[in-house]
Amino acid sequence: MSRPLRIEYPDAYYHVMNRGRGRQNIFHSSNYYEAFLTTLAEAHQLFDLQIHAYCLMQNHYHLLIKTPLANLSRGMGHINGHYTQRYNRLRWTDGSLFRGRYKSILVDNEHYLLKLTRYIHRNPIAVTDSRISLNDFKWSSYLAYIDRAEAQTWLYREETYQLLGHEEKYIHYKNYVENDNYTDGLDTFYAAKKLSPILGCKGFKESALCKTRGNIGPKELRKKIMEPPSISLIVNTVASTFNTTPETILLTTRGQPNLPRTTAIYLARMLSKQPRRVIAYYFGLNSPSGVSHCLSKLNEKLENDVKLREQIDGLIHRLTP
Repeated sequence: MSRPLRIEYPDAYYHVMNRGRGRQNIFHSSNYYEAFLTTLAEAHQLFDLQIHAYCLMQNHYHLLIKTPLANLSRGMGHINGHYTQRYNRLRWTDGSLFRGRYKSILVDNEHYLLKLTRYIHRNPIAVTDSRISLNDFKWSSYLAYIDRAEAQTWLYREETYQLLGHEEKYIHYKNYVENDNYTDGLDTFYAAKKLSPILGCKGFKESALCKTRGNIGPKELRKKIMEPPSISLIVNTVASTFNTTPETILLTTRGQPNLPRTTAIYLARMLSKQPRRVIAYYFGLNSPSGVSHCLSKLNEKLENDVKLREQIDGLIHRLTP
């Protein structure tokens, strides 16, 4: 079976969905939801993903994402992969969590951004077939949209408010979402057996296909998208930051902590676009699983070490100017 069409270009908007393998739950308690939100924050920092709306249900999630750097695949690889690692640690299990690759719909933001935030925020009602109050549902961006909860720094709401066209944005957005009589055609679109990869008019679809064939904007942005930092550059930059040498980073020392080495492997996986086998060979690891092990160890450390997070953020900015 062929993979679904992936259309990526700068400043594109996507409705992204995924569910647990065999419809199993992917969130069991607040710890799991918080772990997923932490992963979204990382995707924003690492890949500049802009989250415009989200809704986390027990066995699936919905995201509305903008990609200034045309890198949805890399960003979603981080979100699904790193949340799976966190899930497995919390659950004391291993293996895959999701049913497969995420499903993404390219969105005509001018005509559907506002409607789609409503669709996503109403998902708890649509799924449970009950008249539950959206004001009591904690794990979506809706409460931030109506000023009932603090908005995360990576949540982008203003564009939606502008489309709403009212000064009293919180109350008008609440009325817009909770109006049961409002219809916009999205239920019909998503009820189709074979979901279209694009939500938009014919002109938008033609424009999107032209962009993905190579017309992706200024030379500077093209270079940034097409030329990721090499592993060698990553190693040299990490060595400079940690006041050590590239040789020390590449040296394999069993049982001895080597934070610069672990950091370099982490950034190579995140930024270089090289497969794990290539990274493993470069750093003298026995197998690609060694790369995943290094990522898991560093992610555990990052959850509690603010100074290290700041160092890595600085390295990312230096390596992806």
